[in-house]
Formats: sequence, C-alpha cells, structure tokens
Amino acid sequence: MEFQDRTIACKECSEDFVFTAGEQEFYAEKGFENEPQRCPDCRKARKQRVNNRREKEMFNTTCSSCGVETQVPFKPNGLKPVYCRDCFRK
Repeated sequence: MEFQDRTIACKECSEDFVFTAGEQEFYAEKGFENEPQRCPDCRKARKQRVNNRREKEMFNTTCSSCGVETQVPFKPNGLKPVYCRDCFRK
C-alpha cells in the first residue's frame, strides 16, 4: 500500500497539520485504526497534562508497624494505621 501525505485539521486548535506518509505507514504497521486528531503540539500538551495528573503528591509518615520513615500518596489523618510498602504487603 502506498501512502501519501495528508493534511488534517487539529480538533483542538483547528490548525492544519500534515499526517506524513511515513507516519501513516507506522500507524498501519502498529495496527492503529484511527489517524491522529490533534497536531503534534496539541498531542504533546495533552500528554503533558495527563502525565501531570498522574503525579501524586507524596506525604512523609512513619510506618505504624516497623517504625521506618516512608512516603504515602495520601495525607495520614492519624485515625488509622499507615504502613510502609513492606509491612503493607504482609
């Protein structure tokens, strides 16, 4: 199959971008069924926003079982025990 460069309007910023023949070939090899809907800049910005959401604030605390200093992804309120990774797995 021969691919040709195609111009697509970004669904986020409405700017046109080129979906190159090489990119189309890559998508076909990987089995991707949908073409990109966002320009490279909007894709990069969206990926950054998603990654930022994944980064959780970590809180320092002491394990209720072994006493080691550890970090947890929630703010301990002192009402329940908090465990380090090793003690939690036990």
